[in-house]
Amino acid sequence: MYRILIIEDDMTIAHALANHLERWDYETRCAEDFKYVTEVFLEYDPQLVLLDVMLPFFNGFHWCQEIRKISKVPIIFLSSANDNMNIVMAMNMGGDEYIEKPFDLNVVTAKVQAILRRAYSFQGSVNVMEYRGAVLHLNDAVISYRNRELELTKNEFRILQMLLENRGKIVSRDDLITRLWESDEFIDDNTLTVNIARLRKKLELDDMIRTKKGIGYMVEQ
Repeated sequence: MYRILIIEDDMTIAHALANHLERWDYETRCAEDFKYVTEVFLEYDPQLVLLDVMLPFFNGFHWCQEIRKISKVPIIFLSSANDNMNIVMAMNMGGDEYIEKPFDLNVVTAKVQAILRRAYSFQGSVNVMEYRGAVLHLNDAVISYRNRELELTKNEFRILQMLLENRGKIVSRDDLITRLWESDEFIDDNTLTVNIARLRKKLELDDMIRTKKGIGYMVEQ
């Protein structure tokens, strides 16, 4: 089930969107505190954002830029301003689609479905994995988080990739060691422990990798 974050100043519109999308089996959340949009985004970890241009405190263009610093999640702008300047600005800021108000809820749903298909249907070609704003780049074994890019060792990368592939499930120590054995290095139980500890320290995300004592490790859903 895809999670959609709705960041819309008019709560009547926000709840109408949420109710309609939930009938199509999407999970939704409406942002309510417009001072802390990034925090709401990181906590909810959506697969798509519906973003109003006109918001209190900071406009949608600002929040699109902030989200783009930490995520490549698709963003659809919603706005009553339909002039070319706003549309061009929305796309330049990192938006994927621009929907003018007033809109038909069925049109919004069709655009949401189309963007989600483009973004997530071809999982074999996806070259990033995301977790609460942390983005693992599969092509170069780099993880980016809060404007930082960290290079991972071969073992750190394989551990994190496997945990993210099995997000929400416990991965046994034996399975992780087997994955690491794909390299030419000798991997034993102690080597795994050292790599996990080093990875946690490097990420500075203490709650990302959970230890399940006597079983293995997991990344929460």
